[in-house]
Amino acid sequence: MSNNTSTRNHLLSALPEEELAEFRSILTPVSLSHKQVIHEKNTPIDDVYFIEQGVTSVLTVMSDGGMSEVGMIGAEGMAGMSALLGAEASAHRIIVQVPGSALRMNAALCKASFDHGSAFHQIVLRFVDTFLSLSAQTAACNLLHSAEQRCARWLLMASARMRSDTMPMTHEFLSSMLGIRRTGVTAIAGALQRAGLIQYHRGRIRITDRDGLVAAACECYRSDRERIGDPP
Repeated sequence: MSNNTSTRNHLLSALPEEELAEFRSILTPVSLSHKQVIHEKNTPIDDVYFIEQGVTSVLTVMSDGGMSEVGMIGAEGMAGMSALLGAEASAHRIIVQVPGSALRMNAALCKASFDHGSAFHQIVLRFVDTFLSLSAQTAACNLLHSAEQRCARWLLMASARMRSDTMPMTHEFLSSMLGIRRTGVTAIAGALQRAGLIQYHRGRIRITDRDGLVAAACECYRSDRERIGDPP
């Protein structure tokens, strides 16, 4: 298997060159804008997105409109993977939390390639296993760890996927991701800023002390980093 460098998406770059070549004619480069809804809950999955840059959030949405993040996808994966497993509609809302770019593919064509049993099949299954493990970790984290620990973990995970210490982020958006009140996020962000771990200004957060933020995060951050294969 080649280590292809023509795409920044980890799944596609892990494909043998000849298999990736078959995809090139049906992959369309697209821009991802902040808060763009890629897939809406209970709607058909027409396309899948191989993220190249930026970060998407997988959200569970309740009947009253409340929502909480159950997964995060960056260049290590794809949005819409449930279509490859036979789902006709999305069980979650998937939105762009950090703008970037992706390679879009028709879901039916992608599923046909997946069903073929090629290297792509095995690569996607490994990603699905990793994503499900991360989602289970997030469920436990939401139950067992403090809001401040979870916030530190979330910022580190988003930063790792962006490969940047600076990210666009409002308190309102972060409260939705963590499932806590905006006032709680404001208090936590203030505490992290006073501790010198982050700076927050006009909708942008910058990590100023990564080691300190790692120390403030729960054990789930280290577990997450091991699963997606990047160094802590």
